Amino acid sequence: MNTKSLSKVLKEVGVNRKGQNHVFKGLNSEDKQLVYDLSAIFTRSEAINFAEKGYNKEHFHIPQVNFALFCTANENLPTMVRFLPGSVRDIKSLALSVKEIGAKNKTLILDRGFYSQGSINILNEHKLSFVIPTKRNSTLYNEQITLSEHFFYHEILIKCGKKEYGKNILYLFEDSEMRKEEEYILYKKHDENKITSNTFNKGLEKAGKILLVSNVDLAPEEVFLMYKKRDTVEKHYDTYKNLLEADKLYLQDNESLFGHLFISFLSLYGYAKIQNCIRKADLTSKYSPRDLIEQFRKVYMLDLDCQMILTEVPKKINEIEKKLNLDLFPK
Repeated sequence: MNTKSLSKVLKEVGVNRKGQNHVFKGLNSEDKQLVYDLSAIFTRSEAINFAEKGYNKEHFHIPQVNFALFCTANENLPTMVRFLPGSVRDIKSLALSVKEIGAKNKTLILDRGFYSQGSINILNEHKLSFVIPTKRNSTLYNEQITLSEHFFYHEILIKCGKKEYGKNILYLFEDSEMRKEEEYILYKKHDENKITSNTFNKGLEKAGKILLVSNVDLAPEEVFLMYKKRDTVEKHYDTYKNLLEADKLYLQDNESLFGHLFISFLSLYGYAKIQNCIRKADLTSKYSPRDLIEQFRKVYMLDLDCQMILTEVPKKINEIEKKLNLDLFPK
């Protein structure tokens, strides 16, 4: 584990894109929905020429490396990471990523930040299925869509309707709770003369409304549930950067950077798998993945003269293992 050996490993892993894609394809599950988003890692290292100044949510004017993350919407697992120069945020990179991972038969759930007519055209040209929310100032809100259906989402009334729009379909939803909140804020601002009557009236028209564009024809409720899964990738980014500290870079070349980010991705996948086990066992209020790792690291597998022997398993760990139904230890 000396520094020289680790540097060599990082470089060898980083340049082996074929090997990385083999892993990504192995993680490409039967889940038909993928959440996709871009984030950035900042670095001042002049040796990393992938680092360029570009757009980021924090509005930092520091060289950055962009990385795209795919996650399965239903299994809540990361399935692919891809690294891009800091100035690249083009939707074309998404099409290339999909080609690499072989996910053509899946529906991509995208963030509002990707919305533009140009992006939608590119997605359709590459025959990629997608669901993407429009921006609140989109002129598509002017389209007449009748809210003729409804359903309940976590006991909240959602009115909905859809309409064909060229090659795509517009899905309009009205969240009753969101409408109340937005109307309250609009009336307060109007009474305090913080907004004009024109802004007030336009705001009332859109209060509580969510407009999605897609090229898949489904029941509005199905599309809404897909849209609600878009925060999956944000949670993984938070774990990737903050808990795993993958954004702390002390590297001197592109290849080591690629290796570091890929190995961090594997750690993220392991973390998410443990999190799923905890969630399935309904133990999220008691344990985090880090708690379990700290507990289970007390048990060792020893190699004694080519014979693998398991050290003693404490009672508490045995009990946790049974609750999680992991079947780790031989009976």
